[in-house]
Amino acid sequence: MRYTFTILLFGIFLYIGCGNNSSPRIITTEEHIANAIQNEEIQKGWDNKENRTALLIAIKEADKEGLFPEDYQYSKLADYENNLILLPHTKEKYFELLTTAYIKYLSDLKNGKVNPLEMYSDWDIKPKKIQPDTILSIALYKNKIDSTLESHKPKHAVYLNLKKALAKINSMPEDNWTTIVTKEKFKLDYESETVAKIKERLRYWGDLEASDTVANTKYDKNLETAVLKFQSRHGLETDGVVGPGTLKALNFSKEERRQQIIANLERWRWFPEDLGSNFISINIPAFKFYMVENNDTITSRRVIVGRPARKTPILSSVANNIIFNPTWTVPPTIIREDLTPDATRDRGYFHKTRITIFDHKGNKVAVRNWRPKDAKKYTYVQQPGENNSLGVVKINFPNSHLVYMHDTNHKELFNLNSRALSSGCVRVEKPLPIAEFLLKSKTYKKKQENGDLIEKPIYSLSKIDTIIKSKKTKTVKLEQNFKVHLLYFTAWYDTKELQFRNDIYNYDSELYSKLRN
Repeated sequence: MRYTFTILLFGIFLYIGCGNNSSPRIITTEEHIANAIQNEEIQKGWDNKENRTALLIAIKEADKEGLFPEDYQYSKLADYENNLILLPHTKEKYFELLTTAYIKYLSDLKNGKVNPLEMYSDWDIKPKKIQPDTILSIALYKNKIDSTLESHKPKHAVYLNLKKALAKINSMPEDNWTTIVTKEKFKLDYESETVAKIKERLRYWGDLEASDTVANTKYDKNLETAVLKFQSRHGLETDGVVGPGTLKALNFSKEERRQQIIANLERWRWFPEDLGSNFISINIPAFKFYMVENNDTITSRRVIVGRPARKTPILSSVANNIIFNPTWTVPPTIIREDLTPDATRDRGYFHKTRITIFDHKGNKVAVRNWRPKDAKKYTYVQQPGENNSLGVVKINFPNSHLVYMHDTNHKELFNLNSRALSSGCVRVEKPLPIAEFLLKSKTYKKKQENGDLIEKPIYSLSKIDTIIKSKKTKTVKLEQNFKVHLLYFTAWYDTKELQFRNDIYNYDSELYSKLRN
């Protein structure tokens, strides 16, 4: 049985539903709209022209957020306001449209227009709680339509700078060039008519001085400098050579980049409202790890993330323990796609990888008794050591996807520019100083039952080295409340420069399409 009752807040009646469910059902945006439309006091609030005008102005400027005014029926609302005839039926319809527009826009600013849970199976960030009909009641009563909408926009610096990026790209002239199709490889002193087209692109994006004439078709030093800047802004290998990767980035149009920025603005509306003052952030398409303490980035690292077939999930969690000299239990996907075919070809696979086979009772299974058809019945554990797939350290954080951060026995892979190579987990370059930092809170005093104070051990790098040399697995619980965010953004605006990264999982175009529809 469900009940509905009313309370009086600031002189406005609010309708609140409740019931006997132990886990209340999440009310949809459409239900919030229906509740607000049925609330007579809310509808009367639109009699105030100041409220109506504030909402119209806000919706007209929705494009600054990467949203679309017509999603909130701006033209129809403006037409009603400009031709307002206060007949009961006309006013009722108009006020219902205003209510719908406010609640939809507020909800979209808070949690995005598109629901990521309907798009991705590997999305593990919860939507933010919001009561838009209640907020509308207060906004109408206090004449705060504009400020309540403003307060629900993301405040993260990346989002705010992306809005600047959108404004910048919208102000740029239209590009009317054709796609460069060539098998040429451009480097210093190379001469070709295609050089003029490359210069045209680089001048357009501001990487090459506008005074550098396209009449000069020689790949000179000035052009190489411009290419290096362009490559850096796009996360490409900075070699000054225009090869296939750089050419692909040069062929992106203004409209494609604009759509990419809009897709990223939407994604930031999905991300947590507050990342915390102390957190680890991994930008998957940029292959970058950042550690932030007291809102200041104190270190960054290169990372290896999941390849497109085994994507790294997007999630937020809290680091809870570190394992030194970890064993590695082979996950089902790797058993199926890697271990079974490799071991079928050569039983020596188990010896070379130091993997022990266990049956469902935990008994060791001799390699000679292993059969491919029974591969799924066994558990496979790789012993600790330098050549362990997890390296010598593993950083855990609770999540439903069984992913974590870890060291690797293939450190040479960090030298590659494109590093979507793992099976979903995140391999971190030089992780031991990170482990030391996360464990630094172990230096503190704690009261025992008898009242004495004891000093906890210090996990310095030398202490960590001693643990690793022991070759024994050791788990240390983390006491810091250090958040972990695995995020996905392919565009940002840094020091007045547009930054783009390769959309390794092909998320952007699909998201933009759903935003438009």
